[in-house]
Amino acid sequence: MLAADVGGTHARVGLLRARTGAHPPLQMLSRHVYECAKWPGLGEILQDFLSLHANGRGDIARCALAVAGYLRGDELVSENLRWPVRISELRERLQLDRLDMVNDFEALACGTRFLSENDSIAVIDAKGRSGPTVVVGPGTGLGCAVLLPNGDAPLVMPSEAGHVALAPGNEREIEVLRRLGRDRAYVHTGYVLSGPGLVNLYRALSDIEGIAAVHEEPAAISTAALGDDDPLAREALSMFCAMLGSFTGDLAVMFKAGGGVYLAGGILPYIQDFLLASEFRTRFLNKGVMQPFLANVPVRLIEHGQLGVFGAAAMEIEKTGRAD
Repeated sequence: MLAADVGGTHARVGLLRARTGAHPPLQMLSRHVYECAKWPGLGEILQDFLSLHANGRGDIARCALAVAGYLRGDELVSENLRWPVRISELRERLQLDRLDMVNDFEALACGTRFLSENDSIAVIDAKGRSGPTVVVGPGTGLGCAVLLPNGDAPLVMPSEAGHVALAPGNEREIEVLRRLGRDRAYVHTGYVLSGPGLVNLYRALSDIEGIAAVHEEPAAISTAALGDDDPLAREALSMFCAMLGSFTGDLAVMFKAGGGVYLAGGILPYIQDFLLASEFRTRFLNKGVMQPFLANVPVRLIEHGQLGVFGAAAMEIEKTGRAD
């Protein structure tokens, strides 16, 4: 089976086959990570992968795509992808019998079932209990999905929680929200909690302080913050982590996530030590009468890697019972 996890920055593509009675129940035969900016479309990426790893096409008749966005008819709606994606055109181009699409964080949530404890790092170490599991992650956008217990066949619920209104947690964040709202009628959480969102935070703070913004990319801001010689970059990253804690706590309360929370997204593993030392935990727990519940919710950091590819393939197999 062909499967791919396609985000705004990278497309992770894999060729997998089912393994009866094994854990995980899928084997990755080959894989490759593509930089989306270097390709004219998703069709070209998948064709290149097939030419390199499946003799052009072989006997592959099915493909599962995990993509940041949702379907409107035949067309993918996503503010993060740089090119249009139409299911019928893609299926015909790749000569596939079936091509299914799921939200990228649905696939990640499904993929968390195959994780061992060694595959993640404790951000908030707690024993946890039965209940839903939330997966949330800032990348090119802010993704979220929920894994719901259902015996041997847990259900995945997609979410567009990244589009809820941004909720500041102190006077400084209120001032930042006021600046961000000058040129837009609605400021959603993903406008701050994402790679581009870190840039928005940094620029808002520089505007407040009357200081010229030096950095233009999320990686540059993170690097400057970690270097501890750029107070503005450090404040932006600190605020990012604190607001992520608040938002993650909101999600844990909203879904009563006794099964825990997984943090994903490209930026977080890079700032792992900074995140652990930040106000993330304090803001996560700061939910009034819900604090005792949240104190028993484990929060763990995962490397995005190929987890979304595994999850997309697993969802396809569970839906159809086939892995060709």
